[in-house]
Amino acid sequence: MLVEQEMTGARAILKMLELHGVKHVFGLPGETTIGWYKEWQEASDIEYVLTRDERTASFAAESYAKVTGRPCVLEAPSPGVTHCTPGITEAYLSSVPVIFFSSDIPVNQDKKHGLTGVDQTALYASICKESFHLSKVQDIPFMMRRAFRVATSGRPAPVHIRVPINVFHEKAVLSDLYAEPEYQHYPAHRPVANHGKVREAIDVLLAAKKPVIVCGQGALISKATDAVLKLAETLQIPVGTTTPGKGTIPETHPLALRVIGARGGMEYSNGYVHDADTVFFIGTNTDSSGTDHWKLYGDPKSKTFLHLDIAEAHIGNNFPVKVGLVGDARATLDYMNEILEADHGEVARDLVDLTEMKRTALNAVFNSNIPMPAGTVSPVKLSQALDTILPTNAIVTSEPGVSAIYPSALLSVREAGRRYITNYSMGALGYSVPAGIGAAYASDGPIISFTGDGSLAFVLGDFETIKRSGKNVTVILTRNDTYGWIRGEAILLDDVDAPWMTDFGAVDYLKVAEGFGFQTARITSEDQIEAVLRDAIENPGASFIEMMVPSQDQIVPFVPPWVRAAKEKKLPYFY
Repeated sequence: MLVEQEMTGARAILKMLELHGVKHVFGLPGETTIGWYKEWQEASDIEYVLTRDERTASFAAESYAKVTGRPCVLEAPSPGVTHCTPGITEAYLSSVPVIFFSSDIPVNQDKKHGLTGVDQTALYASICKESFHLSKVQDIPFMMRRAFRVATSGRPAPVHIRVPINVFHEKAVLSDLYAEPEYQHYPAHRPVANHGKVREAIDVLLAAKKPVIVCGQGALISKATDAVLKLAETLQIPVGTTTPGKGTIPETHPLALRVIGARGGMEYSNGYVHDADTVFFIGTNTDSSGTDHWKLYGDPKSKTFLHLDIAEAHIGNNFPVKVGLVGDARATLDYMNEILEADHGEVARDLVDLTEMKRTALNAVFNSNIPMPAGTVSPVKLSQALDTILPTNAIVTSEPGVSAIYPSALLSVREAGRRYITNYSMGALGYSVPAGIGAAYASDGPIISFTGDGSLAFVLGDFETIKRSGKNVTVILTRNDTYGWIRGEAILLDDVDAPWMTDFGAVDYLKVAEGFGFQTARITSEDQIEAVLRDAIENPGASFIEMMVPSQDQIVPFVPPWVRAAKEKKLPYFY
């Protein structure tokens, strides 16, 4: 039975968060949230994770939601409200539910040009599923139930709630303080695609000579691992993933192709999907990076495409589909597997085992021994060593550049799940370290955050956050004193001899990290790599490792357009 209770807006928000099972909130303080914090300190056990930048908090919340499978709560004051756009944009494009509270000056005070007044609702409406303006305490229970429902249903995405400062202090009698339990996790609902279309898709797959499954992060969001594996094993279909979908199935499985596409796909895996006659997309929006700018599959008219996604707008968006399936990946694949078992019994298919092909391709890279430029160490050897010693409960975060391309291709996710986290939906710099913070609060294992020096400059202040947290976080800086991706793009694809505005000055990052209290190490030769990595992972607190690596124009990594240019220019490359 619901009981009427009088309470402040601050207490009502906290109560609704508690009822929705929220354990952590990421953010930092401002004048407009002091009233909330006062109530928080006195009356709630929800842990507040204080960061040193709202952008950090937004990326940390996005990562936390990815790892936990629960919507994460982000909070920012009005002076810093614009700083959260990078993380909210990534969450929106990555289909990750974040409940974002931004406090504000009193209603309509912005029309008087009150300091920090801006139309927050309009600002976030384009990068959230909904953007609310909360003006009355009485509306809090309803609005928060709606926020969690909207964020976790259909295609998950952020919801923004704008809270004027006066609402925290005002009181009201509330009689509807309750949560809807199904919206504490995502996906909240699992609709099955049209049954007739499911049967059509089965017929197409049964008739295919060389089919392949390509999973995006929608398969991870749906937690569809078992269903994907059962379908793949029944029909002996290899499974590739986009970089954000890495970990949908164990990459050591005989049917795992590993990563495909332009951000970590290797020659063998990209070649396999190019030669397939039937491609079954699951939970991917077929974006430019996952498809090598839509060139990966060759002539679209030469093969058959199937597409399963919760977002109907993604289906057939870039490739003509024979069968489009709108539904939850796991639920729809479970139904597909039931039909296969009931109607087709034992399906006679030749066994497919990609183990030797993968081993040969990886060994060719690991043993290539391409000479490194003076003063640099091979990022291949770094990824190889980490792959050997990485605990199964570890989570690796990375971001665009050298820091992501090598581990995307070379690290092996041996146990399915969100063990490898990137921001390849938007691709902003400064993601990996904040994502590591979010992952550290979402899991118990060690966190490895790969970053580049272009990105690290964005987030050095939050080394203090890592140290204060006491979490086992190792930041690995692959350093080359340049915006290497831009430099590589300019030299390799635009034939620029001397790129403009890509290089910057050297920084003694070890001294900086030591100033924050990190355990530090610098790798200067290949024979140091494994021992340094082991020491960092075994350290229960904050660790920092620096290693000089070649820029992308010196040693070209696993980016197909660049590799094609490297072959023409007779440059060394990995692929």
